[in-house]
Amino acid sequence: MIQRLKKRTARIGVFAVGHETYWGQFEGLLDSLMGYHEEFKNIVDKNEVEIIDFGMIDTSEASYKALNRIKESNVDILLCNMVTYAISATFAPIIRDANVPIILVALQPRKAMDYSKANTYMQLQNDNICAVPEFTSVAVRLGKEVNDVIIGTLYDDKEVEEDIKVWCDIAKVMHDLKGARIGLMGHVMEAMYDMHADPTAISGAFGVHVPLIEVDDVIKLYKKVDEERIHEKIKVIEENFHMPDPVSDPVTIKVTSEDLYQAAKTAVTLDDLVKEYNLTGLAYYYEGEENSLHRLVSSSFIVGNSLLNAQGVPMCGEFDIKTCIAMLIMDRLNIGGSFAEFHPFDFEEDFILVGHDGPHHIAIAEGMPVLRSLTKYHGKPGSGASVEFKIKEGPITMLGITQNDKGGFKFIIGEGISKKGPIPPTGNTNTRGFFEPTTKEFIKKWVMEGPTHHYALGIGHNGKVIEKIAKILDIECVIVK
Repeated sequence: MIQRLKKRTARIGVFAVGHETYWGQFEGLLDSLMGYHEEFKNIVDKNEVEIIDFGMIDTSEASYKALNRIKESNVDILLCNMVTYAISATFAPIIRDANVPIILVALQPRKAMDYSKANTYMQLQNDNICAVPEFTSVAVRLGKEVNDVIIGTLYDDKEVEEDIKVWCDIAKVMHDLKGARIGLMGHVMEAMYDMHADPTAISGAFGVHVPLIEVDDVIKLYKKVDEERIHEKIKVIEENFHMPDPVSDPVTIKVTSEDLYQAAKTAVTLDDLVKEYNLTGLAYYYEGEENSLHRLVSSSFIVGNSLLNAQGVPMCGEFDIKTCIAMLIMDRLNIGGSFAEFHPFDFEEDFILVGHDGPHHIAIAEGMPVLRSLTKYHGKPGSGASVEFKIKEGPITMLGITQNDKGGFKFIIGEGISKKGPIPPTGNTNTRGFFEPTTKEFIKKWVMEGPTHHYALGIGHNGKVIEKIAKILDIECVIVK
């Protein structure tokens, strides 16, 4: 029932390439090829993106003119439509200076030519692959790289449509990383050395800005919240969470009216904070003096943050801005992005519990998420409402972002399976994660890569997609297997 605050979108640049000499030799060929180009744009358009069409580029001169328009358009990726053979001089200026991911797309209108009626005109209409090696060669010689080549047919090719969708999703990630405002509030939990990150390094690696938020900025907004909005938020919480009786954990009790009210008031405050500071996301941790308003408010973020995660605003605990970036990447891929860490193994059934005490991405919950009151937050000050659920059953992906000894960032990616089964009723998210070849062997390989203890958890097997994003960002990346 939770809707995104902002639609996922991107600016996709497209252009066709051809050989100008053909147009005078074969009447109608150019119009025919541009018709196919329109069909190609229809495939792209299915992905709810903005398309910027730079038309036919068939000479070196046309390429230089198009380059200026490409730079001005601020596109997130470029799709080069190989509608027929083209000389590499039509591509060289763009691959050299566009500074944007470029994908070559070679889609034949026909699955095969009718050889009994074949002619040169028909061949040129289906010569989509011919110049691809020439284009990739010139890219290498210029010290650049083509990010991908999509090969297939123009009509009814599900694999092609999926490949284009993947790149549109990647473009949505790149679109929202540009100038994103990932706030930092509070401080690192004492002695968590793996959590520290330099905001300048974050900005340099990901193209985001890191506004520094004071806890008092939250308190100021908290004091302005009116009762009507609190009760509206209580209704939203009641519609989206199940509130059962406690089970086996004495730390948990049925959600109290006081905790529900507090969670709702803080959730409204967080909505206002996001608007006030135009935040794309927030990483926070703050303790405050015992019995203070600062502690009361900062320890009651979990429910509001979980709602915001589902609305596309990654909210991350323990001041972990690196994982907040990972959550943003997963969210813009539309695969979730819950704040997670490893919990106990089950060596009998060969799985490990993956989860955290919040915040979570409730849009990827298996069934309705649970809300419980906790009489204490283990390892942290405070008490109150907390979120518990399993993520959807099926394939899952983990993305951890860490740093090496030189300060450079590193993506650590893993894929597993979420399976049905009971989880501890502790008011925390937990999912039964199964990994190959065995869970123990996988976890050993994971920890040996030097991750932080947190990561973003999403649905589907998306390691290869995230690896492409790392490559675009020029960030070290490993997929643990």
